Amino acid sequence: MSAFSRNLCSTASRTVRQRSTLSCRALRPVALRAASATPTSARAVAASSFSTMTSLKSAAPPVSGKREYDPEIKDVANYVHNVKIDSELAFDTARWVFVDTLGCGLKALEFEQCRNILGPIVEGTVVPNGTKVPGTNYQLDPVNGAFNIGAMIRWLDFNDCWLAAEWGHPSDNLGAILATADWISRTNRAGGKLGNGKILKVRDVLEAMIRAHEIQGCMALENSFNKVGLDHVVLVKLASTAVVAKMMGLNEAQTRDAVSQAWVDGQSLRTYRHSPNTMSRKSWAAGDACQKAVNLVLKVLKGEQGLPTVLSAPTWGFYDVNFGGKPFQFQREYGSYVMENVLFKVSYPAEFHSQTAVEAAQRLNKKLKAMGKSAEDIESVVNRTHEACIRIIDKQFKPMENFADRDHCVQYMVATMFVFNRLEATDYPDESEAATSALVESLRQRISCVEDPQFTKDYHDPSKRTISNALTVKLKDGTVLEEEVVEAPLGHRLRREEAKPEILAKYKRHLGPHYPAEHVNKLVDLAQDGKTLDNMDVDEYVDLYVKN
Repeated sequence: MSAFSRNLCSTASRTVRQRSTLSCRALRPVALRAASATPTSARAVAASSFSTMTSLKSAAPPVSGKREYDPEIKDVANYVHNVKIDSELAFDTARWVFVDTLGCGLKALEFEQCRNILGPIVEGTVVPNGTKVPGTNYQLDPVNGAFNIGAMIRWLDFNDCWLAAEWGHPSDNLGAILATADWISRTNRAGGKLGNGKILKVRDVLEAMIRAHEIQGCMALENSFNKVGLDHVVLVKLASTAVVAKMMGLNEAQTRDAVSQAWVDGQSLRTYRHSPNTMSRKSWAAGDACQKAVNLVLKVLKGEQGLPTVLSAPTWGFYDVNFGGKPFQFQREYGSYVMENVLFKVSYPAEFHSQTAVEAAQRLNKKLKAMGKSAEDIESVVNRTHEACIRIIDKQFKPMENFADRDHCVQYMVATMFVFNRLEATDYPDESEAATSALVESLRQRISCVEDPQFTKDYHDPSKRTISNALTVKLKDGTVLEEEVVEAPLGHRLRREEAKPEILAKYKRHLGPHYPAEHVNKLVDLAQDGKTLDNMDVDEYVDLYVKN
């Protein structure tokens, strides 16, 4: 029976130990008095039965027989090895996610802070048959390659998104998947035997992406890691570990071992996403998770064991240490649901809970222009929104200290749209036009958020999963504009066909600064030719992105 079917409701009871609270200072006078007033023989008997400490007893319960793996771990390994993916909708969506994600990584290379953390650990290192990093001339080991690609992908907060009890970006896993697939293929082309000696196709990468999306997304549906202070990249590490294990040729039992290692591995605190510690680590945290996933799989490949009850072990397991003693809950079996319903970030490089708010502001700009008004005429703005928006990106009065603060502040993003009628990645750096605008800063502090419980309910509704925001603008002359409501952002399942031309245009824009126009057109044409793309060898496809 799967963990989904069981939805385990409790963990084993904890053992409570008590220790003596007597202090040394209190004991010493008693011992001296006893020595002077008690005969030697009596003192000897007393000494043999008296101690300043109670005996310590093991908290671990006795283990009988062979330990079974936690069902949550068994389900993941079973899904990766035994569940067939036959949804053409999932594969079609995965192709769009694939090219969109690579484009986001290339766009990030335009920013020096991102470029500075990329490359080999030791400058000048080139790994024979190693992972090639798109948009660069780096050829790295797969562990560092996974970090490089993962960090590029996530840097600008512009790749796909999944919103539920936990938030996240399932395409972050492409850092581990592509690095591993490229390394395996180059190594096997040179005579190696990694992953059963196979040279992988792009179709294999797409299947791994579907599975990684599903593992991360289904875990996120009912389980909130942010509420216990952990970052969502724990699920990137989990999903990447599982699919990379299969790619490297591990069997189902070894995959269980690797997945257990991902849970016991240290988990990132999400403090780098929140005031007062918001900073650039949030932009490379997914790369870090990809790096750890590949590293853990390689260790298991060399014979490292797993931890069968890493989740449920009393006292020392993940549930008791990190999850308040509560087991994971599941809404559905693993399949291809997440890839089919994933959210694309099409319009703006902005934290996803703000996408509809920024779109509403863009619509309102047209109304303001028709009235002969502009951002300078706005007195205040009220954003009727959902709970997650308020919890994550409502920073009305917090000083904007850096890039990471700005792209996680709904007020900043909306104000920038009102003032400049745009929101681009170049609007976040300290020296940017938007960041130095007195009007943006003034308006930012006049934009307030209020929760609408129905918006919050719709956000969690499996049949909707909308991310609603509604802006009401009051002008300085007292005029109040009709509320502008946007429930589903462009790129949502309900607006997917509308979004596809924009996704392709976004990809082409991101390619432009890196390659000649003829090569850009070749890559854009290939992105639309599913059959040809699927059947390309991974390493040959990656070579199309390499710079000499």
